[in-house]
Amino acid sequence: MHLPYFEHFGIDADLGRKVLSRALSRGGDHADLYFEHRVSAVMVLDDGRIQEIDRAINLGCGVRVLAGEATGYAYTEDLSSEGLLRAAETASSIAMGGGLERGIELHGVPALSLYPIGQPTFEADALSKLDLLRRADAAARSYHERVKRVTVSLAESSKQILIVTSDGKFVSDDQPMLRFNVSVVAEREGRRQTGVEGGGGRVGLEYFATHTPEHLGAEAARIAVTMLDAKEAPAGSMPVVLGHGDSGILLHEAIGHGLEADFNRKKTSNYSDRIGDRVASPLCTIVDDGLLPSSRGSINVDDEGNTPTRNVLIEDGILRGYMHDHLSTKAFHLRATGNGRRQDYKHVPLPRMTNTVMMAGQHSPEEIIASVKNGIFARSFSGGQVNISNGDFVFSVTEGYLIEDGKITAPVRDVNLIGNGPDCLTRVSMVGSDFMLSDGRWTCGKDGQSVPVGVGIPTVKIDAMTVGGSKV
Repeated sequence: MHLPYFEHFGIDADLGRKVLSRALSRGGDHADLYFEHRVSAVMVLDDGRIQEIDRAINLGCGVRVLAGEATGYAYTEDLSSEGLLRAAETASSIAMGGGLERGIELHGVPALSLYPIGQPTFEADALSKLDLLRRADAAARSYHERVKRVTVSLAESSKQILIVTSDGKFVSDDQPMLRFNVSVVAEREGRRQTGVEGGGGRVGLEYFATHTPEHLGAEAARIAVTMLDAKEAPAGSMPVVLGHGDSGILLHEAIGHGLEADFNRKKTSNYSDRIGDRVASPLCTIVDDGLLPSSRGSINVDDEGNTPTRNVLIEDGILRGYMHDHLSTKAFHLRATGNGRRQDYKHVPLPRMTNTVMMAGQHSPEEIIASVKNGIFARSFSGGQVNISNGDFVFSVTEGYLIEDGKITAPVRDVNLIGNGPDCLTRVSMVGSDFMLSDGRWTCGKDGQSVPVGVGIPTVKIDAMTVGGSKV
């Protein structure tokens, strides 16, 4: 059987069968091998000077054995047959049922092709990439005299994976990633504000044809300079309008994690045992979609060898399903949803989000804003804290504005949104027609693992949220 990444991993189908057979030699229900070869690089320009140029290569294999609810896991950077068999022997110790080495038939699984690359970043020379950073730096500095510091970075990676499983899957993928970031500090009379802009995804240098460094640099500067004039945020319960795109991170954190099946298998989520229940306003349809072309959260194959899906989680306010990995599909007697993801070969896969989005509604953004007499417009966030068991959250707004008499007016600072994810969904009264997918900037953390994700949302009105501001 032909293996596209033989030069990276030095393994063929015969060795894959032998290692899997050794992993199951003491019993167990399932075993899989996850091979990874990753090249990553970062370039940072700080105040016009090159601060960092770094490049790293990671290569290894993780061996997993499942025996009921128990997991045995071992990883190795030694990809010789001896090294792989030792890792398999270690992982097999979770199962002590006296099993026998078994014959395993492998069949290739065709992967999707969701992220074709026009200009691979690693094929470009360092000077051409440095030029992108300098262009963003110059645009930010020329935006306004109050801009005092600019930091620009370009992070890139190319990851090849191969997954071989005891149920016969044999599938590989080549996963690119690009992240361009501009951070600007503006200052006036001792007050400083920071603006951040950037993007990327599973794209190549063609990304900059439509997202120029000049635009990204000027936008970061605009945010920093605008926020110098920000007022103290009001405090109390009031309507909040979430801007389209980046506001989807609130959806991801406050609701999405509670719909990952491991929390529901363990019955520690607010959504456990609630399939078919109304959990949100009828205006809310929420989907985890790993199939969006070139998005940061998209995958041609998940880290257990399954094809990703468009997984409807909440439909017209009714809870329809969870995001599953191999363990949870067995527990729930369902088919895989393609949400088994891991940070790298050193970690076991978990149910994780890919691109989590709220679908568009019927209202225009203008009529949503016009419907609010006094409230907050939240355009972007820096993240927050969430309690998975009950959905309580606190989020920091990095760019927010007052809404007064149906108009967006003054910027506000030090805004925190405090609430409960499930409760907020029931308070959604208007959903915009302007859905936007956030431009490749988010990374999700769970159980010490980080994976790239996408978020997206249209403009959304929540009738009442607690705003934690400094002005009473």
